[in-house]
Amino acid sequence: MRKDSIANTMLVAAGVCVVCSLVVSTAAVTLRPIQQRNAELEERRNILVAAGLAAPGERIDVEALFQQVETRKVDLRTGEFVDAGRSAEADEGTVLSGSEDIAGIRRRDDVKDVYLLERDGELQRLILPVRGMGLWAMMHGLIALGSDLNTIESLLFYEHGETPGLGGEVDNPRWRAQWAGKQAFDSQGNVRIEVIKGQVTPQTPDAEYKVDGLSGATFTARGVNNLVRFWLGEQGYGPLLDNMRKQVHP
Repeated sequence: MRKDSIANTMLVAAGVCVVCSLVVSTAAVTLRPIQQRNAELEERRNILVAAGLAAPGERIDVEALFQQVETRKVDLRTGEFVDAGRSAEADEGTVLSGSEDIAGIRRRDDVKDVYLLERDGELQRLILPVRGMGLWAMMHGLIALGSDLNTIESLLFYEHGETPGLGGEVDNPRWRAQWAGKQAFDSQGNVRIEVIKGQVTPQTPDAEYKVDGLSGATFTARGVNNLVRFWLGEQGYGPLLDNMRKQVHP
């Protein structure tokens, strides 16, 4: 066969493709455990930030600090903690109707991991994973409640597709700082926290329940508002919070 023949060229090209495919496949399989481990460490780092045990970007021993955090599984249908060995993937979840699905997630996992920070047997923070649609894509974050299960300690988003400088301002430390100290519920247990249009001032009625809107990012602000209210409500962690409050104040 001539070296410059079409058949020989095709054979060489096919061989190169096969070799490259083997290299890529081998690298993917070999690196997968490392990638999974890095993803787990990043998830734990975000939880530590929400728990107030670390600052964003701070160099920390994630594994050592995470020993202070207890991971529990909760069945959102009952608000009860369930067996730690139960897999969330085994639950099909609940399909949400239009009126129920204010966060735009379509299906809610029935079993979720939540994270507790305790000191001397007393709850300090409860960290709750949240998600909901922004303008462009799903936003994933964590909201931390204080020991009274009402005061918001922090809200952070670790994954989103919002526009930099507009909806992407959910990452802005100044905007995130506004959430600290806000009240999630009123005295009757109704979810009151909300993102408003404009700014919250000392003269704003019920300012303890309100956070500044995002300038030029109405849909993102609405998405944040809806996802927070969804996950703190009856379709989210509401039953869990009710049960935990009863344990503290029977």
